[in-house]
Formats: sequence, C-alpha cells, structure tokens
Amino acid sequence: MLTNAIIGEERSIVSPVAGTTRDALDTAVSYRDHEITLVDTAGIRRPGQVQRGIEKYSVLRAVNAVHRSDITLLITDATELATAQDAHIAGLSWDTNRGLIVVVNKWDLVNRNRFRMERVLHRVRERLHFMRYVPVCFTSALTGEGIEEMLDTALSLWQERQKRVPYRDLQYLLADAVSTHTPPSQRGNIRNRLRIRRVRQVAVNPPTFVFSVNDPKLLHFSYQRYLENQIRDRFGFDRTHLRLIFRPERAEKSSRSGIRNRAR
Repeated sequence: MLTNAIIGEERSIVSPVAGTTRDALDTAVSYRDHEITLVDTAGIRRPGQVQRGIEKYSVLRAVNAVHRSDITLLITDATELATAQDAHIAGLSWDTNRGLIVVVNKWDLVNRNRFRMERVLHRVRERLHFMRYVPVCFTSALTGEGIEEMLDTALSLWQERQKRVPYRDLQYLLADAVSTHTPPSQRGNIRNRLRIRRVRQVAVNPPTFVFSVNDPKLLHFSYQRYLENQIRDRFGFDRTHLRLIFRPERAEKSSRSGIRNRAR
C-alpha cells in the first residue's frame, strides 16, 4: 500500500491477508529531478511462520531485492513496533552494507501526543542498537502523511553515501584522533600496540575507508568504533553505514603497486 501511495496509483494489490505480495515489483518514478526505482517486495515473516512453496520463494525474492538495492525501507507497523524480526531484517541490510530507513507506517492509527514519537524513537533505537544512526520516518499510506518526507530522507541518505573525503583531510583526522586517544596496548606490552600509518577512502555507497596498520590483529573493536565515530563527526556521515577495513602495511603497499601496474 505504501508503494501505491508514493506513485499515486494502484500498482500493487492490497490485502490484509499475509502473503498477498509475492513477486518483487519494480516501478520507475521521478521525484525532485531524480529517477528512482521502487522495488515492492513481499513481507519477510519470522522463519517459523513462513509457509513452504510460494511464500518461501517470495521471501527469497525479497532478500534478493535487498541485495540489489541502494537503500532499504524497513516498513514496520505503528501498532507493532520494533519486533525481533524487524531487527533481523535490519541486520540483513547491515550485513550487506545497504542504506536503511525505518518507516513507521499506519501512524494515523496511533493515539498521538507530544511524547509518543519520542517513545517510538527510543524503542526503535533500543531494538536496532547496532544501527543507532538509522533515520526513522513516520508515514500513513492511507492519508499520505509523511510520504514526501520519507522520499526526501531517502534522497538525502543516498547523497550522503556518495560523499568522498579528500586524502589530506583524512590524514589530518587520523593525526587528531590518534593524538587524542592513543590505541591501547595489548596486555600492557607497549610493543604490541596498534600503529596506524594512513587512511584513504576507496569507495562510496557505502563509504569505505582502508586503514594501513602494522597488525590488524592488534585492533580492538572499541577503537574501531572510536575511529568510525571520528569520521562521522568530522565529515557529516550521520545516517549511513560506514565500512572500515584494516590492512597490514605490506599488503596495502602491494595492493597499491598492483593498481599502478595495471594502470600502465
């Protein structure tokens, strides 16, 4: 029904019966001078509730649609917020490095007050604790409320995922981050301390950063999270997944040499 509200016509069959949508339907739309392909998929129910046969293959098509998308809209019911299955689907998007927007639909059915939205946001953030940066939109496919804001959020997120950071700016950030918070040593032995030589951005969608280090095994997850937060705060990556890769310095040199040789 949300797809119909976006395009303004009855493109998808709407029914309260689970499993009505079976195929992943692609629809081309134009919004604010951007060409967008909407992929309407079957809902992904909990594994124990998925029936054999047609519904099973519908779920597989929905998962494949996530893999080929740039941004995934996780549509959740305002009356059944942030279930464990929602977290599972969000995890699928996180594992595949896709952009994600949580869409709280049927917002018109909720008795709203000044604190209701804050409670909903807290519930979503709590359930998706591994993706606290994910934007949340409130919509009603029935009344059209929030549809335009949701599309604007999707465009903004897509543009954020295309952002490139100059190499020099990344080196300044790295120097500031290390001087402020030195990587911890392993078991109190200063010789077993992580040393980061440089960092560079190698891809977009998602923004991907490669750190050249002495030994990736010395990296603690908390320090990786610290570096990710530094990149987010400095360069405005507020709502997208970031991919950080830590490579041994020798391997990094070999990789860059191979790229130069192929260029010749």
